[in-house]
Amino acid sequence: MGKDNQQDLINSLQVLAKQSGLDISEELGKITEKFQTSEKAVSEVWERVELARHSDRPRTLDYIELICDDFVELHGDRFFGDDPAMIGGIGFIDGLAVTIIGNQKGRTLKETIERNGGMSNPEGYRKALRLAKQAEKFQRPIITFIDTQGAYPGLAAEERGIGEAIAVNLRELSRLKTPIICIIIGEGGSGGALGIGVGDKIYMLENAIYSVISPEGCASILLRDSSRAKDAAAMMKITSREVLGLKVINGVIPEAEGGAQCDPHMTAKAIRERIISDLSDLCRRNPEVLVKYRNKKIRESGAFYDDDGGIESSAN
Repeated sequence: MGKDNQQDLINSLQVLAKQSGLDISEELGKITEKFQTSEKAVSEVWERVELARHSDRPRTLDYIELICDDFVELHGDRFFGDDPAMIGGIGFIDGLAVTIIGNQKGRTLKETIERNGGMSNPEGYRKALRLAKQAEKFQRPIITFIDTQGAYPGLAAEERGIGEAIAVNLRELSRLKTPIICIIIGEGGSGGALGIGVGDKIYMLENAIYSVISPEGCASILLRDSSRAKDAAAMMKITSREVLGLKVINGVIPEAEGGAQCDPHMTAKAIRERIISDLSDLCRRNPEVLVKYRNKKIRESGAFYDDDGGIESSAN
């Protein structure tokens, strides 16, 4: 509800109370306080959305350069072509060989066009799966960096099977007998994020967002008003702390004050330390057991139980 509508409502209540000879000043004070609290919450959530979309925010290749001792990019899906919106290759972190896959947005207008705004076509997801299968074969852990508003919804993408490509990735990533760590570094949007977002550990950067649809899309569909994107963002619980509270992710990785773009090295260091710590544990586990618990986590994520009259959700 916008400020004008809120004030109109309060004014209407005041008029009705006066006509009825009632004193509702205390109740109106509580209503006003709730409106102000709501406005503050909406503002804080939208600030996170803007930080997640910030043009200077570090991209996947930026983090790879800061985290890896060395990195070799690999190209192509061996079926149609190479998708610059999805990058992947082999890197070394603290001496350990890993396969890294991630969405790559542009920063300048030219880069954004070349990278299709980080929105992958089917060949991008098939390239990601090819590299993931290769990692399993050579017993390399997989790190994915997620930063996309969604898969590309164009006609050509539909003709080449974007839905099928993402669905196959969901199935195959859940079965891979090698550790997988997923990190949402900016926007984690819809199936485009899920296509490389199945893992043993899933993290979000402090100012990242994770949602089934963009706030603008939600506002258009559910609120029937695209201008109410800020309200939709607050309703959807898309910030890192909210998603952690829903137990969809395993943890939140801190950023510099003001966002990762203010100190990329600090954020990259935190990501690197998290990866090294988790891999020291995950790489010791039996691959069969790893897959078993990954599937258990997937099946329990977002599952609600109300046998006691309460609601519970667990993904950890």
